[in-house]
Parts: sequence; structure tokens; C-alpha cells
Amino acid sequence: MADEHLDLDALNELREVMEDAYPQLLDTFLADSEERLQALREAGKAAQLVDVAHSFKGSSSNMGAVKLVALCGELEKNAEKLSPSEIQELITAIDLEFAIVRPLYEAERQRSLAES
Repeated sequence: MADEHLDLDALNELREVMEDAYPQLLDTFLADSEERLQALREAGKAAQLVDVAHSFKGSSSNMGAVKLVALCGELEKNAEKLSPSEIQELITAIDLEFAIVRPLYEAERQRSLAES
């Protein structure tokens, strides 16, 4: 299941590059993602949605979260032309996808700590 949500090759590359700092990178991504999700939920204007979605897309891309990248990209590209209900549906989809990948990243973190 992980490989449809995460690019495992990207995570392996990050693990090699980051070495001992890899678990901290995972923690930072998870914490930042929570903040970005909250910002998406609270955004009042399309421009805010575009900014947060762009930022979330970038960090998700760096971390290999392929479905999050696609969903955030869709929100970034279409925030100004979607209805409020369509925006809400997309934010809910981003929320649900993060709920799927969060435990995958947490398991990855535990694995990396066990290996070091």
C-alpha cells in the first residue's frame, strides 16, 4: 500500500543523504504538514489557499508523498475557480490522504531509528 502513496525510492534517497538526521526530517515534515492542513482549513481567500497548497505541494514532493503532491497541486491550480464546496472537498481529500501517509511516515521513522 505504501508505494501508491509514497515514492519509496525518494525516501531511500533521503535516508542516505540525511543519515542520522533522517528521523528528525520526518518529524519536521509531519509537524509542518499539520500546520499547513490547519492553514488550508482556515484560509479565507483563494490567494491564501494557493500559497499554502503550493508550499504543502513542495514539501510533499521532497518527501515523496505522491498523492499529496497531486491533491495540493490541484488545489493550487484551481483555488480561484472552484466553488467553496469544491474547495472544501479538495481540502477534505488532502486531509484524508495525510491521514493515510502519516502512519506510513511514523513507521518509516521507527524503522530508521531501529537501524541506527
